[in-house]
Amino acid sequence: MANRPPIRQLSDPGALKALGHPLRQRILQHLGINGPATSTTLSRALGENTGTLSYHLRQLEHNGFIEEIPERSTGRERWWRQISRDLRWPSAAELDEESQQVLDDITEFKVEEEVELARRFFRDHRRYGEWARASRGLTHLNPEELDEFFEAYMQLLSRYGRAPEDASPGARPVFLRFFTMPATEDPPA
Repeated sequence: MANRPPIRQLSDPGALKALGHPLRQRILQHLGINGPATSTTLSRALGENTGTLSYHLRQLEHNGFIEEIPERSTGRERWWRQISRDLRWPSAAELDEESQQVLDDITEFKVEEEVELARRFFRDHRRYGEWARASRGLTHLNPEELDEFFEAYMQLLSRYGRAPEDASPGARPVFLRFFTMPATEDPPA
């Protein structure tokens, strides 16, 4: 069983801005799926030049999202891995206007990514065989119960969360998605 990663509340505007770039999101996704990489291997995988990638890798490192692997790095070749953390978005009330705009921009391209994943699942689920799972549910929760449910869900993700280099034999990257939202517009009377 994996140890639960530390919770990181993303309240720092610089960290939000670091995540606000689509290429940085692609870098993080690649590292999460494929494990450690260099700017050269990322260049081949993402179709970007190494200079551009090196810049974005430094920004992600500076803001604590990735780290260099010194024991694998030699000379000019630097190996990078994603830092395992439970990242939490701040509420809108906690953000200044500029940070709220950055979060809105991140949400915009994340929504497009999530919609594409959902399309892919529903279009290709038969092809995925035993790897395809889906669940939908409906319940009635008050805000405290929703917080409790969310924390239990995050603990479950942590329990099974592994970096590519720590995965069990036969494991493959699996996207996991979970959404909660009110089922009606009006709160209960």
